[in-house]
Amino acid sequence: MTKDDCIFCKLANGVFPTNVIYEDEDFTAILDAAPAAKGHALILPKQHSDNLYELPDETAAKVLPVAKKIANAMKKTFNCDGVNVQQNNEAAAGQSVFHFHVHVIPRFKKDGISLLWKPGKPTDAEQAETCKLLKDALQ
Repeated sequence: MTKDDCIFCKLANGVFPTNVIYEDEDFTAILDAAPAAKGHALILPKQHSDNLYELPDETAAKVLPVAKKIANAMKKTFNCDGVNVQQNNEAAAGQSVFHFHVHVIPRFKKDGISLLWKPGKPTDAEQAETCKLLKDALQ
């Protein structure tokens, strides 16, 4: 299913022209219109899901092989020093378009792009409690 008011549904399904770098029956990968780095790509499922929480397991299983394929193409094309594969869910995590998508970003030493965080320092007791809470939620 697609959503009539979703720009990424339209881009993924060819309603609007864009710079497509990869396409198969489930996904379209395009160059990001506001890239963090040259070659920054977005993998867009052709079927709409707002985020990872709603993404069908079958689609989730297929997206990482596509990201790997694009990452390898970036390494070959740009001889980059690394690649970020990033996926955000909800506004607090940086999601600004509410159609599940994956960013694949070629990275270079000293490129000035920051996608890192300051590591926390939880105690062993805090880690144990967090572990228990998450395990319980997975039951």
